[in-house]
Amino acid sequence: MNDRAGEGWTRRRALQALSCASTATLLPGCTSRRDPEALTFWATGYEGDYAPHLMTAFSARTGIPVETQSLPGTAAHEKYLTARAGASLPDVMMLPSGWAGEFAMIGAIAPLPDPALAQDTFPGVMRPLTYEGRAFAMPWSVGSQVQFYRRDLLGEVGYDTAPTSWEGWRDLGAKLKRRHPDRYTMLMFLNWWDTLITFAGQAGAYPLRDNDTRGHFRTPAYRHALAFYVSLFADGYAPRVSSNELQDPLAAFAQGWFAIYPNGPTLLTDLHRRTSEIAAGAWGVARMPGPGGPGAVSAINNSIAVSTTTRRPAEAWALARHLTSVSSELRFQQMIGVLPARRSAWRSAQLAGPVLRPFAEQVEQPAMQPTIVEWERIRLEVQIIAERVVRGGLTIDEGLAAMDARVDALLAQRRRLVAAGKIA
Repeated sequence: MNDRAGEGWTRRRALQALSCASTATLLPGCTSRRDPEALTFWATGYEGDYAPHLMTAFSARTGIPVETQSLPGTAAHEKYLTARAGASLPDVMMLPSGWAGEFAMIGAIAPLPDPALAQDTFPGVMRPLTYEGRAFAMPWSVGSQVQFYRRDLLGEVGYDTAPTSWEGWRDLGAKLKRRHPDRYTMLMFLNWWDTLITFAGQAGAYPLRDNDTRGHFRTPAYRHALAFYVSLFADGYAPRVSSNELQDPLAAFAQGWFAIYPNGPTLLTDLHRRTSEIAAGAWGVARMPGPGGPGAVSAINNSIAVSTTTRRPAEAWALARHLTSVSSELRFQQMIGVLPARRSAWRSAQLAGPVLRPFAEQVEQPAMQPTIVEWERIRLEVQIIAERVVRGGLTIDEGLAAMDARVDALLAQRRRLVAAGKIA
């Protein structure tokens, strides 16, 4: 590949070239015509890039070709909605689990034909996949935030592992800041909602009230979580940056610019690929800290759904079963690091290592989160306000009041529908 470096030869281009060579796959940039006999499958991120590798066994067994399309994560929601409006949804699709209720509500995805498809999974995983008492998607992967940490940097100030309490995080931050005044302890992007929502879950805060129709942020638990989050920036332990301000956070982690990087399981794959920058023994994984130790954390899960417009529902559900089988989930874990949603898959020796233990413990203790379709938007709006607090534009109490006001406005239509008895 060295002779193609000047042409921008990347992992995505290599995968695309391999996929375009087959009539059974289709990625953006492919020019081959669509096979009228093929099922279609859409996914985002690494899942979309690597999905063709899971289709070979399915096509060999069933004789059904599958065309896959990898969507940019930032554009996927709009792409799905546009396809729904244009009656051009794929037969099978990957959805972030938080989207399932919305797409079930608008009639875009079909309910599971067999209740057994919702079994063999972890606590809380099916809640966001259920709408009006029926399951509409099959769990595909599970993963909550954990803290990746630099063993050497923590060892410099007497820590063998990352602390799992808020007090421990602050103590670590103070010690590292004294030793390295020009560096930071942790990286938490201000435009990513994950860490604040994690802290809120650890504090036992539930963000909504009145049958999930109003904000519930002006509570002691949520104030505690937001105050701790803001204090990490105010005291210089975390930089005030968004994800678009730091081009390569993994390189910064490898160079010791910060010691703790809260992230999900796919970071494991990136770390394994970049051992020339950061050796395998230089980092570790621990559960996220809570007020008194590790607690419940909201997960970032993905699911598989079948379109209501598919003309071949039996074959589409066969593909959904294949993708969510134990063997497929374990293969994807090997390739891209995502963790299986099937509980039985975790009995494999493949997942028995100490690095995955914090993830295994965390998926058994999920935080209670709203399952309403507005929750995705609410998280984004809450984080926008939290960033204003971090940057000094609002006080903590003003921020909490703004969160309640903004969420109340977002849920106005929901309140009207609940009052009219049109939704539960």
